[in-house]
This record gives sequence, structure tokens and C-alpha cells, in this order.
Amino acid sequence: MAGLYLHIPFCRQACYYCDFHFSTDTHHRSELVQALMRELELQKNYTQEPIRTLYFGGGTPSLLTRDELAGLMDAVRENYSLDATAEITLEANPDDLTPEHLMDLHQVGINRLSIGIQSFDPTTLRFLHRVHDADRARQCLHDARDAGFNNISIDLIYAIPGHGEESWAGALREAIGFSPEHISSYALTIEERTVFGNWKKRGKLVPAQEETAARQFERLMDVLSAAGYDHYEISNFSKPGFQSKHNSSYWAGVPYLGIGPSAHSFDGATRQFNIRNNAQYVRSIQTGVIPAEREILTRSNQINEYLLTSLRTSRGCDFDIILKRWHEPLLATRQAYITRLVDQQLVVLVGSVMQLTRSGKLLADQLIEDLMVEG
Repeated sequence: MAGLYLHIPFCRQACYYCDFHFSTDTHHRSELVQALMRELELQKNYTQEPIRTLYFGGGTPSLLTRDELAGLMDAVRENYSLDATAEITLEANPDDLTPEHLMDLHQVGINRLSIGIQSFDPTTLRFLHRVHDADRARQCLHDARDAGFNNISIDLIYAIPGHGEESWAGALREAIGFSPEHISSYALTIEERTVFGNWKKRGKLVPAQEETAARQFERLMDVLSAAGYDHYEISNFSKPGFQSKHNSSYWAGVPYLGIGPSAHSFDGATRQFNIRNNAQYVRSIQTGVIPAEREILTRSNQINEYLLTSLRTSRGCDFDIILKRWHEPLLATRQAYITRLVDQQLVVLVGSVMQLTRSGKLLADQLIEDLMVEG
């Protein structure tokens, strides 16, 4: 079992770019936390394997109190075999990370923080509609070290319209200065159901050009590589030994269980999706019914998912795995296309394993799509 994911669907305010499931109405938070505990019990037979990674995502899990987190941790231990050395990650916003709350998080068993810094530039943070300011972003990183956290990941966003090279270069300089063990960085995507999506539709926002995004991604790779970070997945960089174990299991296709509204689960052959509605989720769980839909993954679904996840990692895609697991001779049937990619220095092929080059990473989505098999 790869791990256990708990979705905490609450935020203080809506960031203008975010399309994840959350609510800014926290009046029924206690009810929902109780429902999460109940679902943990209802789902306990989903796996008999030890839980090696536990991930509190959201939303903003750092909004939870010490008692709420402790209750959830107790429910996990009561219903699952939580490995004594499990990686236990909590996503957090800087505005929640007071010295006192950081001590609480450490004491209830959180051993890895994923902090949504996004930028150290005040203008950029206001544009994104983040709650915290730049000073709070900096202070929480100092405070997290003082509280005893030695596994810290920070998130950064690039390709932000109107916020150019100097702002991005400054964010990277500051990030490296704090020496986090892990950095996740994503190009800003304008999703339809967000404020930015609405602005784009009305002509109020023009997304950054692809050339700008590519240039900033290349700077990201250069700067973090020079600082000793391993580029182990398209959007993720770590110091040696500090890869995200939880997400790495996702990318390796290992089963996992998701708890909470909008959470997904995967058992190797099927995918389960919980309802994206807090009130309906709570009502259903209170009656002992998990409000989820299940999709049986076809052979082509499974092959394409393997291509999507493996090619994004430094490990690469092993065509022998595709041949042995799904009897699909993809290396042979796509030989001409793969040879062209090698000639163009977009991929390297060592035996049956194909990995993206630096140039290939800039075109990852298109290359993966071109390799996918039809149903």
C-alpha cells in the first residue's frame, strides 16, 4: 500500500487560480472531521497493507487544530497499520504556521511540511490572492526549523502574467537561501472554474506566453540543479534522500486510499472518486454509505496512466513493463516515432527504458499524448 490521503476541504479565502475542492465556510468543520474519522473506519478493508505514507492535503489542512489532527491520527492508527517510519505530510499555508501551531503539528506526529509559499514577491502574492504576505512566508520557514522540522517542501508558481523574469529569479534565489529539502514548482494554469478563468473569458487576463513559461522552467532547472537538487519529476526537485515518498508512490502506480470529499482511491484495477460536496459527503457518511463512484480501468487506461506517470519521472518509462504487464509491444509498434525522438535529442533510450532529456521535458505533455494507445 502506497499510502493514505486525507482531503481537508477548507480555506480561509479562495486563491484566484485554485480549482481544487474547498469551501471558505468553516462552520461545519467539526462535523466534517468526524465524517473523515468515520470514513476511515468504513474504508479500513480497502487495504490490509501497512500504510507507509500519510498525506493531509486540501484545501488547507493547517487550519485544523491540534485536537482535530490528533483525532484523525488516532483514527488512522485504530483502523490501519501505520508504519512506525511512515512519512506524514501536512500541506500548510504560511499564515497558519505560528510557532505554537508548528509545535502542535510536530507533537501530533507530522514529520514533513509542504508549505504553499508560491512567491516571495508582495505584488505577486496579492495578484494570486494569497492570504499571507512575503514577510510571513519568510518567517514561517525560520519558525518551522525552530520547531524541529527537518523535511520541508515549498511550492512555487511561475509563468504568472505580468510578473516577469526578475520576479521569478528573485523567488528562486530566496527559496534556495532557505535550503528546503524539497521544492515543487508549477506553471500557472488558468482553470475555467476560477477567478482567473473568469478574467480570461472576459479579456481581463492574458496567460503568459508558452515561450515565457518555457524560459522560466529552464531557469528553474538550471538554478535548482546548480544548488544540488535532483530533478526527479517534471515539477519536483529534492535534495538527495528527500524525494516525496507519497507522491513517488503515485507515480510508480502503487495503490492508495483517499478519504474525504473529492478524494480519489486506486487499487491497481479500479479508481474510486468521492463526491465533491461537503454537505452531501457528511450526510452520506453519517448513514454509513461512502458517496463514491468507481471506474474500472481498461487495459488502455492502465497503459496510458503508466506512460503519463513514468515518463514524468527521472526513472523513465520501461517498455518491458508494458510488454510483460499488458502484452503491448509499444517499443516495436512506435519504433519510428521513438527513433525520431532520440534523433531530436528529446529522449534517451537505454535498453527498454526511455527518459526525457532536458529539451524533452519542455514538451512532456505532447510526447506522452503521442505515445498513448487507443481503447
